[in-house]
Amino acid sequence: MRRVLILGSTGSIGTQALDVIRANPGRFEVVGLAAGSNRDLLAAQADEFDVDDTAIGAAEAEQLVRDVETDVVLNGITGSVGLGPTLAALECGRTLALANKESLIVGGHLVTDRAQPGQIVPVDSEHSAIAQALRAGAPEEVRRLVLTASGGPFRGRTRESLVDVTPAEALAHPTWDMGRVVTTNSATLVNKGLEVIEAHLLFDVPFDHIDVVVHPQSIVHSMVEFSDGSTIAQASPPDMRLPISLGLDWPRRVAGVGRPLDWSTATSWTFEPLDERAFPSVRLAKQVGVAGGTFPAVFNAANEQAVDAFHEGALSFPGIVETIERVVDAHEAPAQLTRESLAAAESWARDAADRAIAARQ
Repeated sequence: MRRVLILGSTGSIGTQALDVIRANPGRFEVVGLAAGSNRDLLAAQADEFDVDDTAIGAAEAEQLVRDVETDVVLNGITGSVGLGPTLAALECGRTLALANKESLIVGGHLVTDRAQPGQIVPVDSEHSAIAQALRAGAPEEVRRLVLTASGGPFRGRTRESLVDVTPAEALAHPTWDMGRVVTTNSATLVNKGLEVIEAHLLFDVPFDHIDVVVHPQSIVHSMVEFSDGSTIAQASPPDMRLPISLGLDWPRRVAGVGRPLDWSTATSWTFEPLDERAFPSVRLAKQVGVAGGTFPAVFNAANEQAVDAFHEGALSFPGIVETIERVVDAHEAPAQLTRESLAAAESWARDAADRAIAARQ
């Protein structure tokens, strides 16, 4: 019986994790739940799963991680506020099922230096796919990681045609049902840029050996190319319950958690190169990742401000990445990477992004 603490239990990842646990009552036990603000749903979840230990907000969630006896912490919190709970889970020796990519990207080596081998299990579908494919060979045999991207709602559009994109259009993702920030990030491909940084930190592969390819069907979730020329791909219908289940009980699989592909039906999978002129966010993210330090935190914070401004009608769609780039270019990294320097860099980045957005009007 695996004891599970779920952070972000009322969000998309958390509710799907509870679906997995609900369907496997003899395999998992929920020992704690934390939510951002939805107290009513949190109370209903705690009642259903007979949970006494709950928390509201990231600070309470971090304390809950330290106080509750658990085998696995599923961090499904949205945003860089998930850094504290991530660090707490690692420091307490828990297995960290990580859906909160921002905490790893922003924390960088503050996170990886605290992690024991195998302690972080990725829950993002792309990184779960890579983790599964990596079991086919030795680390020294890995030549390249290939992350797939659906291309979002604007796949095939030119940079010029994106100027008049509306928030409603940006939220019309063709495959995944996600929150406002993540869905917008998928439209700008900022999300894919963040995933490139995450892949580098998780799997210790250089940035120039990590590629992004557009795969609109979202069936192949990512691939690993090995030194002998073989490429191992993980393929399944798009359903986050599969990578969530692996995060909860890695490396064991949970039977019946997802539906298999139907190989009796004719189908086509396509792959195409990323248009970096229309979607420059992946290129920028690689530059930020190479720079390291507080630069990824600045990238992420500036993006969050720009996404809000776009949805408020104060910024065009291409202006999101243009604002990020302007803020990143102006950033001067501190000498040391600490939680305090990260917080200061994020605060500076949000102010700098707001000033850059105001200057465009």
